[in-house]
Amino acid sequence: MISRSAALTALLMATLAALLVSGITPYDRLTWWMEIMPVLTALPLLFFSRRKFPLTPLLYGLLFFHGLVLMLGGHYTYARVPLGFWMQDWFDFTRNHYDRIGHLTQGFVPAILAREILIRLSPLKPGGWLFFLVSSVVLAVSACYEFVEWWASLLYGADANEFLATQGDIWDTQWDMLLALIGSLISQLLLSGWHDRQLNQLQR
Repeated sequence: MISRSAALTALLMATLAALLVSGITPYDRLTWWMEIMPVLTALPLLFFSRRKFPLTPLLYGLLFFHGLVLMLGGHYTYARVPLGFWMQDWFDFTRNHYDRIGHLTQGFVPAILAREILIRLSPLKPGGWLFFLVSSVVLAVSACYEFVEWWASLLYGADANEFLATQGDIWDTQWDMLLALIGSLISQLLLSGWHDRQLNQLQR
């Protein structure tokens, strides 16, 4: 079985490689920087906390996946990711829905991060209140992200249009927050048991 250290090193190398590839002639350089900023922020935090506050393998894997979603969106811009166009053709959508995947992921992955931090650093135990508070945290983070998009539009004007990726949808902000909430609910319902087992192993 691969060691924990080797697994983390592999994830780090894969993340750096994906980051490098995503930065090769992106569609819009400003959008690329804004989209990958969470990755650039998380990498040093995860690296320097890996010994004092190691995370579960499940969470490290989910964070890696979330990073890939962000980097792909940063490279093409969310409204131009090929996967979104394929979905548009397959399901006869009226727009590229890759940004919906991004916001669903924005709930799915941070839910496990919030859950892990709350279980380990607070008196909360798995159950109703934890489920509610994790969902609330995810919804709050999603709302804050919408504030960032708003401020970017005020600061950069038309240059931030690719970052906003509203594609003419007047309800885009509401859809983004709803999908993040749905992602958090699905994540907790599907992964809580697996997550609890890994937390028990980590805390032995």
